[in-house]
Amino acid sequence: METGIRVHQVYAGRVLQGSGALALVPDEVERLGAQRVLVIAAPSSAGVAQDLAAGLEERYAATFGRPVQHSPVEVTAEALALAGEVRADALVAIGGGSAIGLSKALAGRTGMPQVAVPTTYAGSEATPVLGETENGVKTTRRDPALAPSSIVYDPDLTLALPRGLTLTSALNALAHAVETLWDTGASAATRAYAVESADGILAALPVVLDRPSDVQARARLQESAWLAGACLAQAQMGLHHQLAHTLGGTFGLPHAELHALLLAHVMRFNLAAAPDAAARLTRLANGDPTLAVASLASMHDGPTTLRALGVPRDALREVAERVAANPYPNPRPVTADAVEELLLAAW
Repeated sequence: METGIRVHQVYAGRVLQGSGALALVPDEVERLGAQRVLVIAAPSSAGVAQDLAAGLEERYAATFGRPVQHSPVEVTAEALALAGEVRADALVAIGGGSAIGLSKALAGRTGMPQVAVPTTYAGSEATPVLGETENGVKTTRRDPALAPSSIVYDPDLTLALPRGLTLTSALNALAHAVETLWDTGASAATRAYAVESADGILAALPVVLDRPSDVQARARLQESAWLAGACLAQAQMGLHHQLAHTLGGTFGLPHAELHALLLAHVMRFNLAAAPDAAARLTRLANGDPTLAVASLASMHDGPTTLRALGVPRDALREVAERVAANPYPNPRPVTADAVEELLLAAW
């Protein structure tokens, strides 16, 4: 492709939003022409999965209730075996990134259509991106076949989401929007998604943390997560996502918490080299966006440093060298020394 030419690829799919939207999942399955549905549900969504199974009636085939973060290939193999046993021809994923990631992994191997019902705010359901882990190494791929056919956003399903995961998954979504804003290949559409997404997260997240039962604010967070996922579907991932993938895959770290604690550090590293992104984020935050994100991240009751997550200090140099040896596109040059300094600050 010639330098300077940008391509905006729109991914087919339906998005349903609103309180009570879960009840429309059987209709979406019927639209797909599916007869044997495999439900993939995180343990925290077991009750919702049972309700859905009842609603699917004769189209329900089985539930796989053990998705694992970072989509380990051995777990995918277990789910694939179950899908074969019950002759599944479609997938419904209920939960966060682990359930939706497993659904994508199965879809990529079988061609089955998917309906995604997210219960967190990560936004991965709106992307054709899948990260899989094998032998402690996480690899990421993009394929339009990985994108769900329908996404059902029901804010009622997030009311029971723990405060910590509400915060960290929303900051995970914000990371998608931020990286889109400093992506040199971003289009006018993805920048618009990113601005609206970041605006919604920065405005609605404090409200939800203060008033967890505020369904309207939760709906805005879901909408913002959708737009963040749409950003990630288009944009090139940079240093932030590379660090999250490298650290998460190597040490088996919780995905959302890792994104949440890294984001302000990467913003501090990159924004001076990305003036347009810095200007947009400064307007949205009504001040220093790095401080705004750091302030939100500090509200987490769980781990807020790499040290607290269990990353050994003596591993940081090796991680920095691995990242610098094959860097993702990034506004600031990535060197092992600079990345190590960033990681030490996060540690």
